[in-house]
Amino acid sequence: MALGGKIATWFEGRWHEGNLPVMGAADHGTWQGTLVFDGARFFEGVAPDLDLHCARIVRSAAAMGLSAPMEAAEIEEIIRAGIARFAPDAALYLRPMMWSCEGSAAIIDPQPESTAVAICLEELPMPMPMPGEMALTVSPFRRPRQDTALTEAKAACLYPNNGRIVAEAKRRGFNNALSLDLEGKVAETASTNVFMVRGGEVFTPVPNGTFLAGITRARVIDLLGREGLAVHEVPLEVSDFVEAEEIFLTGNASKVMPVTRFEDAHLQYGPVARKARELYWAYAHEGVSL
Repeated sequence: MALGGKIATWFEGRWHEGNLPVMGAADHGTWQGTLVFDGARFFEGVAPDLDLHCARIVRSAAAMGLSAPMEAAEIEEIIRAGIARFAPDAALYLRPMMWSCEGSAAIIDPQPESTAVAICLEELPMPMPMPGEMALTVSPFRRPRQDTALTEAKAACLYPNNGRIVAEAKRRGFNNALSLDLEGKVAETASTNVFMVRGGEVFTPVPNGTFLAGITRARVIDLLGREGLAVHEVPLEVSDFVEAEEIFLTGNASKVMPVTRFEDAHLQYGPVARKARELYWAYAHEGVSL
């Protein structure tokens, strides 16, 4: 599935133009779902935290039972070489992925040494926070716990559940939805981590194994803390978001995005969300907070 415009794909040691087929019909990862990936961004001439994204796919591969054929530094080097194939002002989605080609004698589990690698770079504009609406609802679909799914990996097999969360929300006129864990606490949205503001302080769900505590999330927490804003990682319920003065989202695709409507309540693109976005952009370009 092509996300945007021009695509460059690295596979089997070299770059190819376009959306290259990389998986076979009998590859273990094709029919058993043992594929992990990561996503990073290049925009305005910078690729913030690319090293951390490359390190995470190696960890995800290990969690899936795969043996990564290369280390994070080599993945980063290949991605940076690929970025040079695009215009300097391009906005890119950077996606390394790994999967198993063979299974064990039991078929279901992967042969670690059969792990394949591909890296796909795609032109994809960075969404702007305004104009437009980011409407959020609450999903009826729950997130699995770490004892029911491989939640510690950024695994492709987890995303069909995320997809139905978005699809159901869109049918009701929303862009995305809060998803709850099996105990009824807010985990994240279908595609992002989530923050809320109340009384001038920032709150975000405490990592409990039901969602990936993202790289952009961690960066924003650090940047806000350096600015003197209190950020609390605590269990949150839907009622907390009902009372929120601001809600904003963090993730690789959009980095920091304000929510302008939660259910029927309209929200401001408030000062904390604006500060979080400003701080992140300053970090991305300069490596320092404002």
